[in-house]
Amino acid sequence: MLPSHTRTAFYVSDGTGITAETFGNAILAQFDMRPRHVRLPFIDTEDKAHQVVRQINHTAELEGVKPIVFTTLVNMSVLRIIEEGCRGMLLDMFGTFIRPLEAELGTKSHHRVGRFSDISVSKEYSDRIEAINFSLDHDDGQSHRDLASADVILVGVSRSGKTPTSLYLAMQHGLKIANYPLIPEDFERRQLPPALVPYRKKIFGLTIDPQRLSQIRNERRPGSKYADLANCRYEVSEAEAMMRRSGIRWLSSTTKSIEEIATTILQEVRPERLQY
Repeated sequence: MLPSHTRTAFYVSDGTGITAETFGNAILAQFDMRPRHVRLPFIDTEDKAHQVVRQINHTAELEGVKPIVFTTLVNMSVLRIIEEGCRGMLLDMFGTFIRPLEAELGTKSHHRVGRFSDISVSKEYSDRIEAINFSLDHDDGQSHRDLASADVILVGVSRSGKTPTSLYLAMQHGLKIANYPLIPEDFERRQLPPALVPYRKKIFGLTIDPQRLSQIRNERRPGSKYADLANCRYEVSEAEAMMRRSGIRWLSSTTKSIEEIATTILQEVRPERLQY
């Protein structure tokens, strides 16, 4: 049996390659292997396609096994060069799904590269940029301005996963997210930060296992009271008690991915955003 590290997965696209890589990673995660990942974006000419074929074939020779090649190519002449020339296992995701859909729907697809055909006139793209800017401005309690426009307000102790979740929701779903750390002053008052109280229905809480929190904080401030396990236990306990008193929905981020956390938040706070 070949060691898993001898296999390479290529993600070839005439766009960014993010779709190919996301889909390909989800497929490969079903197997007990850790391939080397190579993303090849913006393969939008025949010359670039020939270069890709040479790179894939060279890898096949070095490793002695077929590379796995995920493609999301809409340019048929580019795809044909790779189909005919590469010595990898080719998985054409657009061909697998789009061509059967064309037959079923009785119409041709746009064969459009990327998610946005023209970002200068795409309202969806503009909304995402606005959401990202809002979320950056309202990260870590930096601003109380215009909280009425927030789609979701995340609360939790420092380093419980609020910032990455906020940015994921902004970038992937176009949601305006504010996030606020719960701090000792809040625990002493036994109340949410006053600026958040009028928007209680938008609030969602994150908590985390104290030992994991201590590990994360020690990476940032080793040996500090901030990272001390006893302090982490105190903060997590007080934060969870406050969220229970306030009737705030919350979950533990300890073992969940950002994607899982974001999906749970959408289900609880903005279920309509799970529909497109």
